[in-house]
Amino acid sequence: MILGTAGHIDHGKTTLVKALTGVDTDRLPEEKKRGITIDLGFAPLAIEGNGTIGVVDVPGHEAFVRTMLAGASGIDLALLVIAADEGVMPQTREHLEILSLLGLQQAVVALTKCDLVDAEWLGLVSSDIAELLAATPLAGAEICPVSALTGTGIDELRSSIARAAFRVGARSEATDLFRMPVDRAFTMKGTGTVVTGTIWSGSVGRDEFVSLFPGGRQLRVRAVQRHGAAVGAAAAGERAAIALAGCEVDEIGRGSVLVSGKDWIPTNAMDAVVTLFSDVQPITARTRLRFHLGTTEVSARIVSRPATRGASRNDDVYRVVLTEPIVARGGDRFVLRYPSPPRTIGGGTVIDPYPPGRKHRDDTGSESQSKLENESADPRSRLARIMQSSGTRGVRLATLAVRTGLLHSDVDASLASLEAVCLGEWAYSRRALSDLELSVEAAVREHAANFPLEPGVSLQTMRARVKSRPEV
Repeated sequence: MILGTAGHIDHGKTTLVKALTGVDTDRLPEEKKRGITIDLGFAPLAIEGNGTIGVVDVPGHEAFVRTMLAGASGIDLALLVIAADEGVMPQTREHLEILSLLGLQQAVVALTKCDLVDAEWLGLVSSDIAELLAATPLAGAEICPVSALTGTGIDELRSSIARAAFRVGARSEATDLFRMPVDRAFTMKGTGTVVTGTIWSGSVGRDEFVSLFPGGRQLRVRAVQRHGAAVGAAAAGERAAIALAGCEVDEIGRGSVLVSGKDWIPTNAMDAVVTLFSDVQPITARTRLRFHLGTTEVSARIVSRPATRGASRNDDVYRVVLTEPIVARGGDRFVLRYPSPPRTIGGGTVIDPYPPGRKHRDDTGSESQSKLENESADPRSRLARIMQSSGTRGVRLATLAVRTGLLHSDVDASLASLEAVCLGEWAYSRRALSDLELSVEAAVREHAANFPLEPGVSLQTMRARVKSRPEV
């Protein structure tokens, strides 16, 4: 499990992490000199009943929101840090918006510097925070007054974290496809290139092979560490340090991704349910955006959208086009920002990382809010959408675990529930095959009318007419 900090600059995130873990996560000389967090910091936190969880400490300055995004994208539980003497500030709000966009459901609020204010002021600030959270998925989060300087409330905060951690659901099964966005790379004497990150899915072990993207090069895992100790393997929801053979440190860094298996294909276009903040001006195909997924950041455009919007919120299904191919999976959460002046404007959920070309799209206009929410949250709903839009072209079976977010072991049963038909390496909806049958019948009748003396239609002619795959 991963706990990530969030909050405004100088509200005491790093100091609080040190009080909880004993680790000073500010490791750069410039951080020491300026007294602010610039890069991501990491520490282990022992929680009774939950073992050791990883802590990611993020910067709070508005200039480093992109770094905050790289750290927050893999967390399960947020530690929202708000100084009692200042209360809610601009980056408090922006970080909270980002946590909501990333789908965080559990958080604990640390009301720091409580020794600097009286009880009445503390109550007012606590009420403001509760009101702020009420309209978010983090409504009802426990608020814990603490002082890292005096130690007041630290034990109570630790207990609150333990309760919230208990409510966090388990990550994907170890049998799922392995994926780890890289947030740091360095060289260790006697070991070579080492990368760190939060494992999003699956597991990885010593002497296994992983693929590095961009590029797709296969690398051998020399060793795996978790919380500074060598282990045989690490799994989803854990921080891991992985030593890699056959890779120089300048070939990998933040934004790289390690995966296992041959299912992953980089993509520069995806269909996604996108939510834009209500005060954002309409965006067009010419609007340049920054797209953040995991630790990856690339330029993006939204090049198409339905004619009408979702009923109750500023969201709908969009085609997002990226300037560089990335590794993405159905169900992935992302954040969108304006590049200049930098500002978070919204985010969304990938519903198909390998969408059909626009000429093959089956647009049906604006979709109901419940359907959009299902496709955002449920891989089977995403599968149904993909099957519906694939038509007689079908869907390659080998891509479905990545396209939908389903486990490999669940793909067959999910296809069966949709009454899909599998032919060779492809799957087709029954509706598509019925439509194809009607097209074949119409083509036969037309050919018979035009060429009454011929005994029938050649297979080659029929394939050219109906544009189907050979196996169909």
